[in-house]
Amino acid sequence: MAETTGLFVSFEGGEGAGKSTQIRRLADRLRGLGHEVLVTREPGGSPGAEAVRHVLLSGAAEMFGTRMEAILFAAARNDHVEEVIRPALMRGVIVLCDRFMDSSRVYQGVTGNLAPEFIEALQRVAVDGVVPDCTLILDIPAAIGLERARKRALPTAAGPDRFEKEEMQTHEKRREAFLDIAARDPDRCHVVDARRSEDDIAGEIADIIDERLAREADMPAARPEAAR
Repeated sequence: MAETTGLFVSFEGGEGAGKSTQIRRLADRLRGLGHEVLVTREPGGSPGAEAVRHVLLSGAAEMFGTRMEAILFAAARNDHVEEVIRPALMRGVIVLCDRFMDSSRVYQGVTGNLAPEFIEALQRVAVDGVVPDCTLILDIPAAIGLERARKRALPTAAGPDRFEKEEMQTHEKRREAFLDIAARDPDRCHVVDARRSEDDIAGEIADIIDERLAREADMPAARPEAAR
């Protein structure tokens, strides 16, 4: 008898794209339809990974170089997958994750100047077969996204995190890298124009996920174990 599995959705994009808002809205909608939903994030999502998150976003690991940061991200991701994501999927839960493997490909790979072969080797170990069924890439020009991120940070004592501080050219390069990932994997990835109103974005995301759920319902349930 095939094991039932949930749906794994990752949200990707640059700073200020509105991922957190759209994850919350999608989670509320899916729960209203009767689905069990788990909202999580990277780096973090499990106790071990949350400890690593603090080290990474505070900049404490920056002195050790991008290669060490990539290894720490992979270690956090593996703990997150094994302790949280895989068990939830095997229970039939819909998992919504704020960033996942594509962020490492972009942040540590493309703009961190690490070899793609090194990044992909880390990814294989970190995810151990658990790959998003659907990735929503919220696309926004870097200048607009960074301005939104700055406004979001104003009421708080903590300023922008380690990645939000970097140069505009670097952020725009990351945007192009996310779009390139989407172009190379169109079945998994959907680019959503994040310059529009919150309601318009949420409506498009709802349509994408509804279609994906309908497709999954017609497929034999065998993931994530079959993906190993």
